[in-house]
Amino acid sequence: MSLKTMARILPIFLVVVWHFGCTDSRPTEVKAAPRPAASAPVDSTSTSSPSMTPQREPFFTASGPLIVEHQVDVAAQRDGVIAEVQAEPGLMVRAGQLLARLDDQQVTADLDAARARTRSTAADLKNWEAEAKVLEADAERARKMWEAQLITQEQWDHARFKAESDQWDVKRVQEMLTNAQETERSLELELEKTRVRAPFAGVVARRYVRAGQQVNRGDRMFWITETSPLRVQFTLPERFAGKIQRGQALEVTSVDTGDAKFTAKVMEISPVIDPSSGTIEVLAQLVGPTKDLRPGMTTSIRIPDQP
Repeated sequence: MSLKTMARILPIFLVVVWHFGCTDSRPTEVKAAPRPAASAPVDSTSTSSPSMTPQREPFFTASGPLIVEHQVDVAAQRDGVIAEVQAEPGLMVRAGQLLARLDDQQVTADLDAARARTRSTAADLKNWEAEAKVLEADAERARKMWEAQLITQEQWDHARFKAESDQWDVKRVQEMLTNAQETERSLELELEKTRVRAPFAGVVARRYVRAGQQVNRGDRMFWITETSPLRVQFTLPERFAGKIQRGQALEVTSVDTGDAKFTAKVMEISPVIDPSSGTIEVLAQLVGPTKDLRPGMTTSIRIPDQP
């Protein structure tokens, strides 16, 4: 090739080399457009219509304690010192059984004096009644003598008024005897107050006193409670008003008795709704065997809850 030809080609070659040196020789990476995400299948069971409401459970469970009708603290009815204690916790007692005795020496002495006064007044009354009969006889004799003109009018009036006066003395002594008898009765009641007795049949749950202790009127001495019949008291939402009825049987369970189930019948239903809690109070009594249940236990009660 001649020099002239090379001189023409060389500038063209340099331009081509410069162009490729300034340009990235790597092929351009073309990114694929992302595919549209596939829509998730619609679960017809998980979609609820706004008009649908959740189904209510067929039973409502309430809780409440077991109670009894009679459960009281036996208190002292008068001041005194405990002379004797005859009951301990766990003792089954009958109505009227002696639990403790207060010192009764002073009351007994006062009662003996009152009884003596009653006997004395009763004897005095008999004496006045006998004297009244004598004066009545004298007055009757004086009347006959006056009618026979044997005595004067003044003598007859004297005998008559004396007999009448004696009748008023008899009435006065009768009232004195009544007063003495009532005083005796009052002291007998005070003596009875020194005997602390069980008000009903049950069990001694607690003893608060000991022999020799000074007690005042109103101080607690024993806690007596019945053991049966057992009752359960609980509350229900206001929607149950009118749905639960007296005599309705309910199922009762307790965690303390395992799987055992008991039956209770509704006794009382509150006629009003508590505005602070929006509930009604219900009282039911257990029927049938109640083995292993004790007053104070917490129980669960199942109540049918139908719309």
